Amino acid sequence: MLVIKVGGAAGVNLNEVCNDLAVLAQSGRSFVVVHGGSDETNRMAERLGMPPRFVTSPSGFTSRFTDRETLEVFAMVTAGKINTLFVEALQRRGVNALGLSGVDGRLLIAHRKEAVRSVEDGKVRLLHGDHTGTITEVNTGLLGLLIDSGYVPVVAPLALSPEGVALNVDADRAAAVIAAAVCAECLILLTNVPGLMRHFPDETTLIPHLDRDQLGEALGCSMGRMKKKVLGAVEALDHGVRQVVLSDGRVEQPVRRALSGAGTVIG
Repeated sequence: MLVIKVGGAAGVNLNEVCNDLAVLAQSGRSFVVVHGGSDETNRMAERLGMPPRFVTSPSGFTSRFTDRETLEVFAMVTAGKINTLFVEALQRRGVNALGLSGVDGRLLIAHRKEAVRSVEDGKVRLLHGDHTGTITEVNTGLLGLLIDSGYVPVVAPLALSPEGVALNVDADRAAAVIAAAVCAECLILLTNVPGLMRHFPDETTLIPHLDRDQLGEALGCSMGRMKKKVLGAVEALDHGVRQVVLSDGRVEQPVRRALSGAGTVIG
């Protein structure tokens, strides 16, 4: 079993990803796909006159501040447009993909944050009204039912609070939690860079391999969204996933390249 997270940043080649996923499906491999939607959501929010607001936590993690209006835009883009077109692309290639978000069938349950801590002008502020969460539960019965019935689940990064409120969740960490829940042997994180780099954005400084005990250092030196990918890798490995690969989603055969060790192999 594989879990493949396809990044939502500009540059990821969805056609090549889908071509590769079709080859995997034809070879009999079982997998779950999780996708992001950051770049497309940003563009839509700008068109709607709601420019995205990003906050940085005291520990250096950058995330989208998601009030209710922003959540509705995020859901429209990720669970609507991106998920549907992703499923269409896979179906066109003969893959029996089924699109859903973490809201559907209570696939992902998440704890809603009471407030978000944001560093602004050197001071820490508490922001209320955020609709983001940390995943605490995966409906493995639903995923197993779909996979056993021959479907390829394609999951958009939304979740439900225990009270039934829709939440935005980080796609990398969602993929990590799902990988652990389905006992995946490998979690692949495809993005628009070749992997982790010692000196971002210099791609010649790619780190080809990291042991589990080196991840703390990697987390400390990673920039922006790469921090969440490293955190997702930590969470996946801590919960039994044997290997995580951060690899390039811009190239031909991105999934098979990742499986062959291209990128940063962790574990």
